[in-house]
Amino acid sequence: MNHRNESISSENPIKFIDFFAGIGGFRKGMELAGHKCVGFCEFDKFAVASYTSMHLLTEEQREYLNTLPIKKRQKEILKDEYRNGEWYASDIREVHSKQLPESDCWCFGAPCQDFSVAGKRAGMDGDRSSLIREIFRLLEEQKEEDRPEWLIYENVKGMLSSNKGLDY
Repeated sequence: MNHRNESISSENPIKFIDFFAGIGGFRKGMELAGHKCVGFCEFDKFAVASYTSMHLLTEEQREYLNTLPIKKRQKEILKDEYRNGEWYASDIREVHSKQLPESDCWCFGAPCQDFSVAGKRAGMDGDRSSLIREIFRLLEEQKEEDRPEWLIYENVKGMLSSNKGLDY
């Protein structure tokens, strides 16, 4: 499907994947703009639990979970059934591009502590910020016609100057 000739509107929403999703800030903004999330990737189990609760539960599921003691609820919500068929991956390093749902846009705010002026400034060599390379690996794995038309990357002060600008 060639999305490049189609206009963006509420009648023709962008389908997007929410990488490094956290609790879903990108998702919330994109959905408020009329777009459709087709999947998300997040490593932190507490963030996944919050994301699932805020964005994916049906009312019936929410009612059921509220009957459970808190400790059981925290484990229960991590089960696949509560994502209601939406694509999910925990670790981007284990994702292959063929697993990704069709999408027009990838949204991501990769862990930025190593880029940030408030961090240690390790740049792409840092343990967490190097995960941004995984987005580009997935793009390279895809055929050109299957790549998303749009990439929305959340910047952090210091990203463009990290490693004297060479990381960018």
